[in-house]
Amino acid sequence: MSFSDPLGDMLTRIRNAIMRNRSSVTTPASNLRGRVLDVLADEGFIRGYEETKDEAGFRAFNIELKYFEGEAVIREIKRISKPGRRVYSSVKTLPQVRNGLGIAILSTPKGVMSDAAARSNNVGGEVLCQVS
Repeated sequence: MSFSDPLGDMLTRIRNAIMRNRSSVTTPASNLRGRVLDVLADEGFIRGYEETKDEAGFRAFNIELKYFEGEAVIREIKRISKPGRRVYSSVKTLPQVRNGLGIAILSTPKGVMSDAAARSNNVGGEVLCQVS
């Protein structure tokens, strides 16, 4: 099965799992998805993830979602840069999500990182998604 937007598919799977109060969700694995999950885990939005094999033998990520007092830690997860419309931002115009309570995940020349890390490294890039 081919996707036109693999990252958007993963974010939708996470969003749907949170709406159904699931503790984990599985998504096909890729390098970009792994880097985005690393940022989400480092920022404390998910418990973690592990790479497994699905029943067809393909790589997959099993993502452990994080809840606090019955509420999901991720309130909103939204794709910003889409295949039909790429959104780029310089270091001066990086978005600030919910006045610093959320994060924007960027793909920069120095790798995939949060908006705070991009500001400290003084780099801009493609705004992949926002999480709050």
